[in-house]
Amino acid sequence: QVQLVESGGGLVQPGGSLRLSCAASGFTFSRYSMSWYRQAQGKERVLVARIISTGGSTNYADSVKGRFTISRDNAKNTVYLQMNSLKPEDTAVYYCHTLYLFREYWGQGTQVTVSS
Repeated sequence: QVQLVESGGGLVQPGGSLRLSCAASGFTFSRYSMSWYRQAQGKERVLVARIISTGGSTNYADSVKGRFTISRDNAKNTVYLQMNSLKPEDTAVYYCHTLYLFREYWGQGTQVTVSS
């Protein structure tokens, strides 16, 4: 079965950095696009970044462009989100996501809190 397991969240000061990881299993990872979403308390879940199967193309939400970088290692079945210059408004639960055989799969989420 498809499993997505996020890690790397935590508490960081404004201006700091974190790297999130998502380990995938149960499907041919190298053939599918992967995404990171986030959901702040009381708000809807929104797309943060997406990367195609080969890693050759990415896209980002306007709010994170120039600060966040999505990447993947198909040999390790892992997708990453490098987050730099973090702001308090980046505080949210971050979720890994994929669409496999017309069904959406989500990880359990990892909390990122940006606060001094």
